[in-house]
Formats: sequence, C-alpha cells, structure tokens
Amino acid sequence: MCTFVRYCITHSPHFFFFPPATGNKIRFPKFTRQILKPVLSMQTCVERWVCENIIKLLREENTVPFMVRYRKELINHMDADAVRDVQMNYESLCSLSKKTQSIIQTLNKDGVLSNELEWDLRSCRSADELDHVYSPYKKGSKLTKARRAKALGLEEAASALMDSPHTLDLSVCSCVKGLSTVEEVATGVENILADMIAKDPETLTYVKTLCERSSITIQSSVSKTALKEKEQEKQNKSKDFDKFHLYFDFTCNVQRIQPHQTLAINRGESLKILSVKVNVPDRVKTDFTTWCINNRWRPKTFARGELIALIRNAVEDSFKRLILPFLTRSYRTKLTCAAEKESIAMFARNLRTILLVGPVRGCVIMGVDPGFRHGCKIAILSQTSQIQHTDVLYLHNSGFATRQKEAEKLRYLLLKHSCTKVVIGNGTACRETESFFSDLIARRFFHPLDVSYCITNEAGASIYSVSPEAVKEMPELDPNLRSAVSIGRRVQDPLAELVKIDPKHLGIGTYQHDVSSGALKASLDGVVQECVSFVGVDINICSEMLMRHVAGLSAGRARSIAEWREQKGPFINREQLKLVKGVGPKSYQQCAGFIRLNPQTLHSSRTKEASCDQPAAPEEKPVAKKGKGKSTANVPPSFNPLDQTCIHPESYHVAQKFLALVGGSVDQIGSAGLRGCVESKVRASSVEDLASTLQTTPETLKLVIDGLTQPPGFDIRQSKDPADFKRGIVSMNDLRVGTVLTGRVDNTTLFGAFVDIGVGRSGLIHKSKITMDKLPVSQRRRSLALGPGERVEVRVLDVDTERGRISLDLIRVLQ
Repeated sequence: MCTFVRYCITHSPHFFFFPPATGNKIRFPKFTRQILKPVLSMQTCVERWVCENIIKLLREENTVPFMVRYRKELINHMDADAVRDVQMNYESLCSLSKKTQSIIQTLNKDGVLSNELEWDLRSCRSADELDHVYSPYKKGSKLTKARRAKALGLEEAASALMDSPHTLDLSVCSCVKGLSTVEEVATGVENILADMIAKDPETLTYVKTLCERSSITIQSSVSKTALKEKEQEKQNKSKDFDKFHLYFDFTCNVQRIQPHQTLAINRGESLKILSVKVNVPDRVKTDFTTWCINNRWRPKTFARGELIALIRNAVEDSFKRLILPFLTRSYRTKLTCAAEKESIAMFARNLRTILLVGPVRGCVIMGVDPGFRHGCKIAILSQTSQIQHTDVLYLHNSGFATRQKEAEKLRYLLLKHSCTKVVIGNGTACRETESFFSDLIARRFFHPLDVSYCITNEAGASIYSVSPEAVKEMPELDPNLRSAVSIGRRVQDPLAELVKIDPKHLGIGTYQHDVSSGALKASLDGVVQECVSFVGVDINICSEMLMRHVAGLSAGRARSIAEWREQKGPFINREQLKLVKGVGPKSYQQCAGFIRLNPQTLHSSRTKEASCDQPAAPEEKPVAKKGKGKSTANVPPSFNPLDQTCIHPESYHVAQKFLALVGGSVDQIGSAGLRGCVESKVRASSVEDLASTLQTTPETLKLVIDGLTQPPGFDIRQSKDPADFKRGIVSMNDLRVGTVLTGRVDNTTLFGAFVDIGVGRSGLIHKSKITMDKLPVSQRRRSLALGPGERVEVRVLDVDTERGRISLDLIRVLQ
C-alpha cells in the first residue's frame, strides 16, 4: 500500500485532506476551495500562493489584462499566457468536480451507487479516468460481464476468493438459477475479479509505472479501406490519400512524437486513411501479471491450485480486455491534449504578433485587391483611414492600349491624393499586379512621386467584406471594394482592422480545425483582448468593434458607449464612463486603465461640434439627477491629463504625490523636463524606497513612472517594425542554392517557420534548422523561438520550382 500512498501524495494530495474513516462512515475525497489550490499548483507548476491569488481574482471577475498590468505583485509578474494557463486548468478542475458530482447523483438515483464506487469516482484525477470508471454504468450501455455475474450473486464468491479461499466451494454456486456448471461459476468470478483489478487505483498506478519504464510506441499505417478506395481510383480521396504518405509506415515513441505528427495522425485516422494503435511491450504484461499474483491480488490465506489459476486468468483477462484499452485511450488522449495545447499556443502567439505589427501612420495608402476577370479593386485611404476614393482597374487580360489607359488613371489618382504607398493583397493575381506596379516604378512612371508597394496577407478580407459589421461601416460600397479598404487598413493600423475578423480566418497557425474549437476560441479571444487593452484605445475615435475587445467591456457596453458618444459628444474624462448604461463599478475598474483620452482628438471633436449650425449651449455645472439613471454629481466636468496615460484611476493619488515629490505637474506629462526630474529622483533613491515613502507597491510606482514619462500618444507597437515596402520584384527563378537573403517571418507552425523573401512564395525554415546558437538570448526559451513579423537572415538550401517549395536555413535573427 505504501506505493499507492506515495503516489497519491505526489499526484493527488486531495486524498489526504480528509480524515480516515471512523466507524462505518466513509469520508470521501472531494474537490473544495482548499483542495483546488494545491492540485492547481501541482498541474501548472505555479507557486500555491500565486494560484490562490489568481483564483481569488478570477472569482472577483477580474480580467487577465487587468491582472497582468495592475495586479503584478499578486500574480508574481506572470505574463498573460501563463495566467490564462492557470485559468484554463482551474476551469477544467471545476468542470471535473461538477461532472463527478453529477455522475454520483445519477448513480445514486439509479440505485447502483456503493461506497466503493463513490470512492473510485471521487478518486479520479482526469475526465478520462472518470469515464473509465463510469462507462459500465451508463444508461444504454450493454450490461458488462462483471455486472451480469454480480446479478447472479457471484460477488460474494469473488470476495471469498481473495479473503478466505480455503472456504470457497464453486460447486455450491452452480446450483444458483442461471448457472449450471462449475465452469460458468468460475468464469463469472473471473469477470468480477477482472473488473475489480481494472478499477483498483493502486493497480492502475503500478501498471502506469511499468509503462513509464518501458518503450511505448504509437504506430500508424495505411488503412485497408483507404487502399481499397485507392485501387478503385476514387478521385475525391486520392488527394487526401497522398497527403499522409509520411504516416503510411510510421512508428514513434510516445515520449518523442512531435505535436504536429500527433495531429496529422489523428486527422488521417478521422478520414479513415490511417489505422493507428499504441504498442505496449509484452514485458509490461508479464511483470504486471507477476506483481498482481504475488502482491496486490494474492489471496490472504492458502488457495488451491485451481483457484490460483482462476486468479491468473482474471489478471490476464483484466489486462487484455480492460486495462490495455484504457492505457491506449489514456495515451491517445494525453498526446492529443498536449498537441492541441501546443497548437493553440502557437496560434495564439502568431495572432499576438500580427496584431502588434507596427502601424504605418502619417501617409495616404492605396489598398489593392487584385483580380483578373473582375479587375483590381482599389481604395485610397487618408492618413486617418478615411475612404477618399474607390475604383476598379483592369490591369490584366486586356490589350496594351487598355492597360496603358488604366496606368494613366492610376497615376492620376496617386498624384491627386499624394499617395506613395500601395498595399497589394496576396490573393489571386497578386504576382501579376506586383509585376505591373514594379514595372511602372522602374520606368519612373509616377514621377515626381516616389512610390513603393508591399504585399500583405488578405486572409479574411472577403469574409469580412460581406459581414454585418462591414455593411454597417460601409453601407454604400460593393463588397469587393470593401475588401480593398480592409487590405489597406490592415497595414495602416493592423490591430484596429484585424479585430474585425475572426482570428480563425487570418491564415495563421496549423491544424486549427483539428483542435478543440472551444479552447481555441477562448485562447484567441483572450489574446485579442490582451493586445487591444495593452495598446489602449482612444475612446472618442475608436470603432465600436475595437471597443468590444477592451478588458471589462462587452458588445453591449461598447454599443452603449458609442451611443453615448453620438448623443452627448466626446468624453471629457474617464470618469464619464460611469454615466454610461451598463458600465458599473466592476466594468469601470477593469476597462478604465485601457481607455485613453487624447487631448488632440478631444479638441478636434469639440471644435467640430462648435462649428455646427446650432449654437452651443452654455456650459452648466453638473446637477444631480432625480429618479432613475446615473447621477452626474460626482463626475468632474474637466479634462484630466492623467487620462491619456496607462495609469489607472485608482493610482491617480499616487501619481499626484509622486509629481509633488519630484517637483512636476500633470501638464508636463511626457516632456523631457519631467523625464529628467523623474530619472534623477529614481537614481537618488530606489523605486522600492520611493514606493515605501508614497505608501504604495513598487509595481504600481513603476507603472506610474512609465505613464508620466512616456511621450503623448505613446504606442507599445512603436518598437515593432511596420510592413516592408519595396520597389522591385524578384522571381523564384532568380534564386540559387546558397544565396543569402533577408526576409520576414510570415507564419510559424509546429514544424517550422515560413519566411517571405519577396519572391511570391514563402520559404520554409524547418524546426531542425532553428537552433539555439542562431537566436538572441531573449528568444532561446520560446517554443520554436520565431514569430510572425520577425526579420531574419536566411540561406537558400533548395528550390523546387515545380512544386513551388523553397527550403531555407536560418542564419540569424535581425534585431
């Protein structure tokens, strides 16, 4: 029993949070608030006190971005991904607890619940184990061999076999109705004993330990069904069939199989192209049988030879019929869960990277949605992303005269709007459109303008163009022209535009249709909320769609804010958010720090209002409203310069004290003078000492210092490179093995990174080529280490023009 106790101490501490049984009353292990914390800490490898704080913060309805920015000291400075991992594990444990309780209530209602069964159910540490114990009792399932034997009254004989075999006479039991021979009795007892062995926690622990010491492999091969269909030359299957040729004879240790291999095997199996099995060495069965007979399932007293043989048969039957399938399911589930988790993490990291790409500000942009038959749709956007002009140009599949005429029209539009940046979508006719622009630029056709262009991923643009949000935003535009607008805007301000599109349609990540849709959506929604919140939104000019993704706000609250803004004019300060319907104290606390009020946009908005035909009403002092609605009595009517910073309103008093300490004022926020005073004060006295003087935490003071010293309009994306604009085109035929190029990572997958090297086709750096010595120190601990948008120097290893494949080797990451 000591092995089992040691295992439970290590893996399931909740067994020992309850005193042992007293008298006839059994104390069952349960999930409670006290038990969740150590189990959660064990699963996530996060300190227990941090888990306790995160659970408390989640129960208080705090969002992950709020915790990561404004409660750093409580979560030990964890990043958003780590906090979300704790959150997901916590929700999983809560779900398991609820499911266990529901099953127990169901079985109790059906009258089949025993103390032993309840103990087994409450001892389960995963949904897979819970299903293993519960499956024989599910309604609609066939009566198991063990339950049929128990119904014949053989449970007492099975107990006697283990406790007092010298008193057991199987021939007596053969007189029971339904049993005619001693062999039938022996078979029934074997079935009951096999069921007991398969559900015994100590036995399962031991067999898992044996497996951990052995080489367990997963094997895939082409299925007979797929071979038969291939022979019959079914065209609808042949394409999928060839995709899985790497797994037609594949064997790998479960400890070394890669996540993308697991997902590929799962997909092949679901398409009935592959047959998959888990191989457990025969030595495991031999050692397991020996241990059971000589230790765990050894009779307490002397047993005759035929009874020992009966026990051996029960052990072997239990292993083959019950335990081996359970182990197979467990390994497949474990591998799938690990692969899904890695795939979702990769997807989330890619999404974060493309959302935080640096915006291209301060210039007019032409968005181009290329096409052949229906022409190239263009949209010219102002410096603030307003639509200046839309049109359709037929640059391909037409005569020379027509193309020349369209080129002249293009030149006229670029000159008229002083547009020097062209953004081309990477869809159909992209290469031909790029060649058209490159040729005109080479001939200095747009002189005196210095025109350059870039290629951007247009994934999701066509889906967004017909969405209700696009119709509401651009009601008079044709859907094709909306795509051109979206293509241009996703370079001007990637975050503001890409949040309008479901992340699953952005063409990033791998195997997105093979992972849990719920877990994927939760992760991606969390990343979008994190990015939008950390960048911050100007409440007076941001779209309703962007507002929805701010921490603490929902679609309904965003709509209410937009309506309030339309009816009553721009927000003057953050406090006015409290007057909006649906924004209560909790919502305000969560969103306030991520809302910005830019004095420039506020001034321009009020100027527009003042220039309206109707005269502005004289400014009145706020008066408390009577009856229903929110009172304005406590809301100040003036602008607060701190509202343009990342400082949370709950820390304004700290900011004011700190400004007084350094001899500054709120009107100096972001100025070089204030920055010098702050730096001088911090050098003279440490942040910790200053925080103690101001009666706050060092984390809060650091955030206050950042907010006061960052320049007005600071954007965390400023450190990120914007899209690359170029003037010439390079063909895939120009590539040679050994050529060294610079490029930008386009997408990262579980097996490597795709790099855009400017030839119209992304090259692949296989994960084996991304070694630690080629990476900056800051990236060596990341999964795969590269992310979309990062600039890299690569060497061409192979060019396959027929299949359109380019193999690359990573030289270094460009900083």
